[in-house]
Amino acid sequence: MPFTDAALFSNVPPMAVVWPFLLAAGSYLLLRWVIWGPGSVSAATASQHALWVGIMGWLASSLQPAGNAGILHVNPDSQPLISSAAIVPALAWPVLGCLAVHAIGQLSYPGPRLPRRQADLEVRRVRDFLPRPLAWTLLAVLVGTGLQIGWMATLPGYDPVPYSSRPDLVHTYVTYGGDGRVPGIELASYLGPALLVLAVGTWLVLVLITRRRRLEALDTGENNLLRTIAMNRLLRTVATIASGLAAIAGNHAARPDPSLVAGGWINAAGAVNLAILLAMWRWAPPRLPAVRADRSGLKPREPAAASHPAAPLSMSLGAALGLAAFIPALVAVVIPAAVTGHPALVVAMAAAPVLLVTAAGELLIQRNYGTPQAPREWPRQPVSPALLTTGIAALTVLAAAVVVTASVQPELGILPTWAPTLWACAAVALLAVVPLAAAKGRKGIPTAVPGLDAALRAITVHRVVRTLAACFTVQAGVLLLSAGPDIRRGLDLEPASWAWAWDAAPFTGVLLCTAGIVIAVIPVRSFARTPASGRNPAREPAT
Repeated sequence: MPFTDAALFSNVPPMAVVWPFLLAAGSYLLLRWVIWGPGSVSAATASQHALWVGIMGWLASSLQPAGNAGILHVNPDSQPLISSAAIVPALAWPVLGCLAVHAIGQLSYPGPRLPRRQADLEVRRVRDFLPRPLAWTLLAVLVGTGLQIGWMATLPGYDPVPYSSRPDLVHTYVTYGGDGRVPGIELASYLGPALLVLAVGTWLVLVLITRRRRLEALDTGENNLLRTIAMNRLLRTVATIASGLAAIAGNHAARPDPSLVAGGWINAAGAVNLAILLAMWRWAPPRLPAVRADRSGLKPREPAAASHPAAPLSMSLGAALGLAAFIPALVAVVIPAAVTGHPALVVAMAAAPVLLVTAAGELLIQRNYGTPQAPREWPRQPVSPALLTTGIAALTVLAAAVVVTASVQPELGILPTWAPTLWACAAVALLAVVPLAAAKGRKGIPTAVPGLDAALRAITVHRVVRTLAACFTVQAGVLLLSAGPDIRRGLDLEPASWAWAWDAAPFTGVLLCTAGIVIAVIPVRSFARTPASGRNPAREPAT
């Protein structure tokens, strides 16, 4: 029977077709909710909208699943990423997902609502709003990635060889063996088109940003600056994706011939990718003048919490927390074999540095500004009801996932995979005591702003609860993703009336992982402009 187009599409899972539309619709609704929040569209809501577009585009840009593309594992139990059905989705999701998020971000801005439309008569061109240094940097990254992929295309492939040893000419033994790789031209046939789609798609999104209708709440200058902000966030993410493609090619090119020697190898392109990631993380976009004025506009005689140096120090830890969560991914880029084992351990390795950095922030505040003479202030409500409810819901979902998995796997004769999840979550919860104890026991801060010391402690508690809620949610999703396929195959051998429920396990797992990532980026409410009299903390005497 010939292989027809109908047969091709019959092998595509229905969720593979529905997923992109669901994610696109969800992204559009979320961004519409941000820009159509309480009150009319303003510079603050437009800036917040641009921030969320950047965050969502960044989250969609991970190439980690394609990190070992083209590698033939010596372990027969490891599934190599060499087929089109495996490589194409692993590359298409970050490339097309990032571009789609930024395009949806421009389409989600509200249209004209005034009786009379405002229009700009100027001719808008991409180069009028393009941040030139960042654009040249991206061009250099794209060219470098193209050269890396072109060089990789000339390299031969190696078959995997089991580890062994043999004598050499000087009567010693040489160890050889290891993973192999497909011919470079095969992997280049995937990475090259992905890079081309990324470059062309970036230009199309830049054109879309340029031609977007103006927002009526902003003047011409603010609209133009908002376009520059959108381009900044897009180019930074695209540069990271392009360097990630180079890191995948570098991982392939760095593999030695396993039939000759079992030597070590270093992915130099992965190290460059890490440097570009850090540089793009620091390359902040400009701010709208109205937002800067709003942040600096304080009422007369109202003491500003931000005037105390401890407040900027606490708020600056947010960027460090974001980098700490990426430690497993960054290590895996340079040394792919360093992050292995149960996925629950990887999630715990991402949450643990965040908690340690939070504790280090409290210790740093105490060392620089704490004094025994100042009274300790503890907030009456350290955690908001919404976040506390989110944390309890995350713990409940995790417990349900563990109980359901633990009850089904023994009946089907499947090795239990829930135990590492339980131990990893327990370890993270135990580690969370460290920053909480640091916040509770920290010395008070002498300041003329009442409530500042309590606000700083509340920020630490917020970050700890947020990290735990995100970790528990992601752990539940990862458990369903890892255990779901084996349970579904076991139910195929032993049919059950409720077997259909496990068909949705991968879908539910991805939703939980996405929800956990969203929880992890819930911002701390700014307290720099909150009147100090509005906080009535419960004080305890200094001891």
